Amino acid sequence: MKLTRIAALLFTLGATCAQAADLFPLQAVRLGPSPFLDAQTTDLNYLMAMEPDRLLAPFLREAGLTPKQPSYGNWESSGLDGHMGGHYLSALALMYASTGDAEVKKRLDYFVAELKRAQTANGDGYVGGVPGGRAAWRDVAAGKLHADNFSVNGKWVPWYNLHKVYAGLRDAYRYAGNEDAKAMLIAMADWALRLTSRLTDEQMQQMLKAEHGGMNEVLADVAQMTGDQRYMDLALRFSHQAILQPLEQHEDKLTGLHANTQIPKVIGFKRIGELTGRKDMADAAAFFWQTVVDHRTVAIGGNSVREHFHDDKDFSPMINEVEGPETCNTYNMLKLTEMLFETSDKASYADYYERALYNHILASEHPGTGGFVYFTPMRPNQYRVYSQVDQAMWCCVGSGIESHAKYGEFIYAHEEKDGKAALFVNLFIPSTLDWREKNVKVTQANNFPDQTSTRITVDGDASFALKIRYPAWVAPGKLAVKVNGKAVKVDAAPGSYVSIDRAWKKGDRVDVSLPMTMRLEQMPDKSNYYAVLYGPVVLAAKTNPFPTEHLNFLADDSRMGHSPSGQVCPLEAAPTFVSDSKDFTRRFKPVKGKPLTFTAPGVVQGGAGSSTEFIPFFRLHDSRYMIYWQQSTPAEFARMKEENAANEAERLALDAQTIDQVAPGEQQPESDHGFKGEGADAGLNNGRHWRHATKWFSYQLNDPRHEAKALRLTFARGDAGRRFDIVVDGQRIAEVELAAGEAQEFYTRDFALPPALVQGANGKLEVKFVAKEGSMAGGLYGLRLMR
Repeated sequence: MKLTRIAALLFTLGATCAQAADLFPLQAVRLGPSPFLDAQTTDLNYLMAMEPDRLLAPFLREAGLTPKQPSYGNWESSGLDGHMGGHYLSALALMYASTGDAEVKKRLDYFVAELKRAQTANGDGYVGGVPGGRAAWRDVAAGKLHADNFSVNGKWVPWYNLHKVYAGLRDAYRYAGNEDAKAMLIAMADWALRLTSRLTDEQMQQMLKAEHGGMNEVLADVAQMTGDQRYMDLALRFSHQAILQPLEQHEDKLTGLHANTQIPKVIGFKRIGELTGRKDMADAAAFFWQTVVDHRTVAIGGNSVREHFHDDKDFSPMINEVEGPETCNTYNMLKLTEMLFETSDKASYADYYERALYNHILASEHPGTGGFVYFTPMRPNQYRVYSQVDQAMWCCVGSGIESHAKYGEFIYAHEEKDGKAALFVNLFIPSTLDWREKNVKVTQANNFPDQTSTRITVDGDASFALKIRYPAWVAPGKLAVKVNGKAVKVDAAPGSYVSIDRAWKKGDRVDVSLPMTMRLEQMPDKSNYYAVLYGPVVLAAKTNPFPTEHLNFLADDSRMGHSPSGQVCPLEAAPTFVSDSKDFTRRFKPVKGKPLTFTAPGVVQGGAGSSTEFIPFFRLHDSRYMIYWQQSTPAEFARMKEENAANEAERLALDAQTIDQVAPGEQQPESDHGFKGEGADAGLNNGRHWRHATKWFSYQLNDPRHEAKALRLTFARGDAGRRFDIVVDGQRIAEVELAAGEAQEFYTRDFALPPALVQGANGKLEVKFVAKEGSMAGGLYGLRLMR
């Protein structure tokens, strides 16, 4: 069924009239020498070191074909099988567009051909690596479905998994011109149409409770690609109303939600809004971006703790926890930023993009091994771990191999308005743009950010307005522009664009001076923690609080290998800014012969003291570090350290007693601990996550040294009267009835573990909560295995 004339008109209006600027095709931009070109090359080597046949194994297996090699392990063999293959296909497509590398194209075409074999064998358009997926999808089609935060019918986020395949096929066609990929994508969309055709809207919304990636976005892309309204209708059905409706009302209901589950949904809202003229959906996306960037984002441009949005008025989890901003979140926030810029070319979008690109994305790739970072802790004296090419198969590896393949995507943009052309320079990254429509090439050369200037050279003759971003970090009146050596008056203000409209001639050059200043940026909740920025660059310091320790910065292939597991350094041991006033940035001094390196004599106490060197965080690797610093006057310094020690003592003592722990109801901690259940559900109560079940739920806890003595469980007073058994490795260790009249809203109880049971285990304990007849198991708000 083709689009009606009105619907087709909406597509046209949404795609053109609302457009403010267009990003150039990735193929039109080539990077010059810079940290970004280095990162792209490192990523290319990582991509080519990955074995395509191992990534293809889950798809062939599920199609009844014999894999050529065994599947990778880690997340690729524990329920999310195949998700990395979708990311890999996107990364190959992006890398080919960015480099024109023939070997990358050859590998992409091979990957698509093997996926096509699997799709053909399936016979119905489906291609996926979800273990036992065919049976699970049949149940979904029949309306037999149960979904919670991260599973549908017991399968780990299967729509999220499939979305990576949809996106990979789309990108293989969009960036590499593979026509088979386009046909396969449409066949997969048809399969989804048939699968969901009998589901009610209520059932669809129930299913969308589980993380499902950007299914609404990619289906909207198929609708635009084909002109078929059915795909747009399905994109709308895949739009999660529980998230969309508050955003449409400009309400921030994000606290407690799994952060990266929401961002791809919002990207889809924006895409549908663009294509259909649905202003409400487009506005919801813009409101989401604004509230996350303004109220939920730290200095590096990232957000979330332990993958979740915390209270936007309390950033203490950002300091207390070791699982800080997740790289996937920023990957998706940058996608959303690009889309918003294209319909509202505000410099604030480019300011955020630059900050997140330099300080989170670029910083997340190891310059030597190419390994990727999952969590970037903001906790003082913490560190990061990096993936290994043949072991870690996390989501942030998937998004990572994409991110470092598309640095040319946002540097330039163009628009045509009232017959006049404009070229936007958003980022100061060395590069060459081939603007074919104008028969012009534009080259940007610099050593930015080590030097605070850039030169733009025009190769060709054409008339257009050159719009150069006046960054928010350059002081008013300080940005200077020269054209062919002659100064140009700058009327623009920080956070806007300098426009130079003229008939350009071959060889014209524009020199832009971008003076940087040192500044402090306070934690968004205005607590006593500060980051140091020089221009757009977050400065950090290497630290060594435990001189004899030997940290392993390479993650292993365990389910929780993406999280740093070394000793946590007490906050009172962290170096501190000590000064009679907060106006001490003038005391930072550049280190001769070391670009973008500073010391702060007389300011830092603790750690390396005055010899502490502040360097760009994107250059800091294989070390503990400081990004956020407390500030104190000399008179208050001793008291502040004592307060830090007192506040941390109980928590660190508890951590020292804890062998393993689960955060019930939170996606990654549960999946990392082998969550299973029947009749299980999860949710939020006063910002705290819970898990319960009408029948049972269970986790696998790690006790490698057989030292467990007890389970410490957290319950809620509101669940009084619920009755259930606690069963460990098949042995009932307690019958529980939650008591009424508890003094605290949330409270803990300890349950002793039989020593013989612990000693007889194989280093793992299955802890199962089984509901009594007519009652409920849980709610469980916390679970610790104690020494």
